[in-house]
Amino acid sequence: MSAFALTGGVARGAVSLSASKVLVHVAGHGKHVRKPKQMHVSPALIRRYRAKVWRWQALMGRARTQQAIRPSTRRVLRYWTRVAADAYRGAIHPPHRGAWLCIHRYEGSWRDSGDPYWGGLQMDRGFMSGYAPRYLLHRGLADRWSPLEQMWVAERAYRSGRGFNAWPNTARMCGLI
Repeated sequence: MSAFALTGGVARGAVSLSASKVLVHVAGHGKHVRKPKQMHVSPALIRRYRAKVWRWQALMGRARTQQAIRPSTRRVLRYWTRVAADAYRGAIHPPHRGAWLCIHRYEGSWRDSGDPYWGGLQMDRGFMSGYAPRYLLHRGLADRWSPLEQMWVAERAYRSGRGFNAWPNTARMCGLI
């Protein structure tokens, strides 16, 4: 049988003699069946999307997505782009965004660098080191963080049980306390 397959492949000349193509040729009873190719993409592009996902998940305080980035196919790239879009949509909408914007209205500029309080929500060093130690270490004080990052740090404080009590006067003016 294999001799027949080999001679048939040599006689046609178009089919190579690799074992997988010969077996596919024999299984197809004379019809040449090709396996669909998986289109490869740049692994660096997939890693870039994964890094974006992890950045937004860290901002929101969520666990990292632990999906593989190999093989570097279009399907894997589509997965990571979809997860990145979902993470971004979640990150730009903090749960109490309206409340944080109201507090910010009475507190200060997002870039306020006056000692002892920094940022648009007037965070002191103890607050920043307690709820955002990595940001404090890598990015500096709250006046160097984006408004979105400042809101998510305040959201961490809110979720820890402090509520809006860290801003007693402005939270009262906003009707939050």
